[in-house]
Amino acid sequence: MRSNAVVLAAVLCLFLLSPFAVGIRTGPGRITTVNGGRNAFSKLGPFMEAPEYRNGKECASLVNRENFVSSSNDPSLVHIAMTLDSEYLRGSIAAVHSVLRHASCPENVFFHFIAAEFDSASPRVLSQLVRSTFPSLSFKVYIFREDTVINLISSSIRQALENPLNYARNYLGDILDRSVDRVIYLDSDVIVVDDITKLWNTSLTGTRVIGAPEYCHANFTHYFTSNFWSDPVLPGQISGRTPCYFNTGVMVMDMVRWREGSYREKLEKWMQLQKKMRIYDLGSLPPFLLVFGGNVEAIDHRWNQHGLGGDNIRGSCRSLHPGPVSLLHWSGKGKPWVRLDEKRACPLDHLWEPYDLYKHKIERVKDQALLWFASLSELADD
Repeated sequence: MRSNAVVLAAVLCLFLLSPFAVGIRTGPGRITTVNGGRNAFSKLGPFMEAPEYRNGKECASLVNRENFVSSSNDPSLVHIAMTLDSEYLRGSIAAVHSVLRHASCPENVFFHFIAAEFDSASPRVLSQLVRSTFPSLSFKVYIFREDTVINLISSSIRQALENPLNYARNYLGDILDRSVDRVIYLDSDVIVVDDITKLWNTSLTGTRVIGAPEYCHANFTHYFTSNFWSDPVLPGQISGRTPCYFNTGVMVMDMVRWREGSYREKLEKWMQLQKKMRIYDLGSLPPFLLVFGGNVEAIDHRWNQHGLGGDNIRGSCRSLHPGPVSLLHWSGKGKPWVRLDEKRACPLDHLWEPYDLYKHKIERVKDQALLWFASLSELADD
């Protein structure tokens, strides 16, 4: 019976070392910082190294790719801006992975990551984690000074909405390099299942500054308090427009018009008023509705199937909106990685899981293999 156990052990080794088990290699060991002898970033990675996604022959080639440095002014590039922080890092990594997997020209995608100055993981550490996960990714990390906006933030219906990094999109015109004249902004809790170039090619007609899927059936008045609607002046600020609700987690943004129109200052004006008289209950969304509502380039709904995180109060599961899907968005209280880990996943969370590069997926495979080996060993010893 001892020989049977040896054979089973050999089979186990072959399984664990097979391409199926380690086809996506694990990156460097967890990056740590000494802080009283404790690992300050134990919840960060390591992440598995993503597969290499390369351009096809139909793509415009980047000049001298081997020596390509983080240049953001190449006209063939698709620019994507996202926030990067320790709390939502797992979601951000999955979002990047999904974009690359489905992009027709993945090497032409340039990511602009905005990291908070005082995050528990420094921007340098976050940058290292991204690099170890996507070794050939073209990206740049910008540091967002939270004190820029901290005094403008009001309490919200959910504490997570008060995170200063949620307001980084207001400051993209100041943060990003001036050579970036157009960008797609994506939240960290999205998955792209279509070619991002299709969204990038959206035309912003007339003088429009942003484009986003609009939802005109939603009751716009519900996003503002009675203080707003009963004021003799404020409702007049949007008179003459027909504003529709749109979600700011997916936007195509003209940064030239943004800077020229001083839109950061316009958003701040509403935030300052909110501090005085409480005109809305949500976080960073209402100022965007007030500034841009009625003047948004309408993008097909397939590019923001939002609300999959569930109700802000109950955290209930949601289904997809009718129609085709290019982007899934877990806006709301529940996040797919949390629900999957807690084994209380909503049905649509399993659509997010294939893009997850967190190391526990390999650990689960190993654990299952060890259980299988143990059960076979018991049979061999009988």
